[in-house]
Amino acid sequence: MEDEKKNNQNQINIELSEEMAEGIYSNLAIITHSHAEFVIDFVKMMPGAPKAKVKSRIILTPEHAKRLYKALHDNIRKFESLYGPIKEMPDGGLPPFTLGGPTAQA
Repeated sequence: MEDEKKNNQNQINIELSEEMAEGIYSNLAIITHSHAEFVIDFVKMMPGAPKAKVKSRIILTPEHAKRLYKALHDNIRKFESLYGPIKEMPDGGLPPFTLGGPTAQA
């Protein structure tokens, strides 16, 4: 009975609206930080477009950023154990601005 009571006190009800559940596509994340916070901008780059647009910005404390890092690392490890290694860009850098699409010509 005591354990069940403790578990109920540690639970959080999280609401997810229909709009938020649709998600936002991002193919680039830009991370900056100060002494007090980490800022992650999720960007959507379109092939051939001269500029990209920030679709979402998340601001985290350093402690929450580290928790996110650990959770993401753990989930990538689990994903790769089921589906195999995730391929990285050959140079480890940004994807090409064409994002695999055809090169624009005039």
